[in-house]
Amino acid sequence: MLKEAAKEAFGLVGKAVDSSSASAEVEEVSEVRSVSGGTAEISGLENVRMEELLEFPDGVTGMAFTLSEDSVGAVFLTAPDGIKAGDRVYRTGRVVDIPAGEELLGRVIDPLGRPLDGKGPVITAERREIEREAFPIMARAPVSVPLQTGTKAVDSFTPVGRGQRELILGDRQTGKTALAVDAIINQKDTGVISVYCAIAQRGTAIARVVDNLKKYGVLKNTIIVAASADETAGMQYIAPYAATAIGEYFMEKGRDVLIVYDDLTSHARAYREMSLLLRRPPGREAFPGDIFYIHSRLLERSTRLRPEFGGGSLTAFPIVETEAQNISAYIPTNIISITDGQIYLSSPMFQKGILPAIDTGRSVSRVGGDAQLPAYSSLVGPLKLSFSQFEELESFAKFRSSLDKETERQLKRGRSIRAVMQQKQFNPVPVVDQIAVLLATVEGLFDDVPDNLRGEACDAVSEVMKTEKKEIADAILNREKLTPERKAELLAAFKNALIREHILTTE
Repeated sequence: MLKEAAKEAFGLVGKAVDSSSASAEVEEVSEVRSVSGGTAEISGLENVRMEELLEFPDGVTGMAFTLSEDSVGAVFLTAPDGIKAGDRVYRTGRVVDIPAGEELLGRVIDPLGRPLDGKGPVITAERREIEREAFPIMARAPVSVPLQTGTKAVDSFTPVGRGQRELILGDRQTGKTALAVDAIINQKDTGVISVYCAIAQRGTAIARVVDNLKKYGVLKNTIIVAASADETAGMQYIAPYAATAIGEYFMEKGRDVLIVYDDLTSHARAYREMSLLLRRPPGREAFPGDIFYIHSRLLERSTRLRPEFGGGSLTAFPIVETEAQNISAYIPTNIISITDGQIYLSSPMFQKGILPAIDTGRSVSRVGGDAQLPAYSSLVGPLKLSFSQFEELESFAKFRSSLDKETERQLKRGRSIRAVMQQKQFNPVPVVDQIAVLLATVEGLFDDVPDNLRGEACDAVSEVMKTEKKEIADAILNREKLTPERKAELLAAFKNALIREHILTTE
């Protein structure tokens, strides 16, 4: 009996042990060896991943940035106030990510997805890692749909297609941000979503952009990712990658996205600061040798997808600041070689009041011409030729006391083109209005218009397109060519309108 009772008891104990489940959570913890600027050296953390999110005391966060055999180099993403050697560091098990979804539209967030606009937390159903591989070549479609910026000098001379990467570069205070903001404003009724990424900008400058986008009714279709100059170098470094991850979410949903990086010069400086503090070998201009790679892997993510991969597009406008108009410096040349063209803003033109100060001789779009509306093609060639001849003649004409009639005609035409290409900020021009103004300019209709009446002349020909010649306007938008017959019909209507408005005489 005793033996049987013992067996029964042991059996019950065995069943209890088998049915019980014990769980243990393993947490990998290490400590800070040293803190230097916005970086820290950490011992241990053998299983940590590159760009993994790390937690420090008092809610301070960081990112694993340099991995070696016995230590980890981390960069702080939030202010490392009070962090010192000996403090504990915890792995989170996830790389840096950001929320992505429709809920972000109209919001201002930091690169970690935290709100900066006082509208409460951002809650989305999905989070995306900020670093992702670019789509392979076979998933990409050709650039064939234009992205109109509303700036005449861009849409005609350096057109941009959806999925293109078009660099904007120039010295300080030449209108780079203004050009990009105007492009965002022009997307108001196009269905294009805009992402503005501010890197190391002053808080007041970011607030000004937000106010302007709100004023012109495009903030509701725009997402602003901001890492101001007050943020850590680590936060400034991850900002463009976080903004791109958000843009990719919409692109994969079949949407068209315009993303502005303002600016990648500040991004390169933040990366240089982190790298030097973590004792990475410096190269040219003290930048690390992989500075080209960090920008190429960022900009390669901009593309247009084939329908089976979503069919959306991500168009990039990276901004780069030059010094003394030197576009051959290290960072400008790197990014020029990565992008599909550049829009160069000239300091002398800006100082003369020629706005936007786009130097058409140094600006180029290598793939945008394939996407440009056909109506532009018959106008842009003669326009470029006349303007390039004018720029050369103007420099020589200063030293001549008398000019022949042909030279005077070319100078008059060139001045007319330069005047027509100027436009005020926050005043994007629709496609049909651009075609009307360019046609009138190419055919010399504006040559004899006084400077003080040129604005009225442009308005008059634009009004003709909207009212009298709406059929031709619709044909232009439907990618039909501007035939010689249509040109003659439009020019006759334009001339009558200018005479009717007393801008031209009948003589």
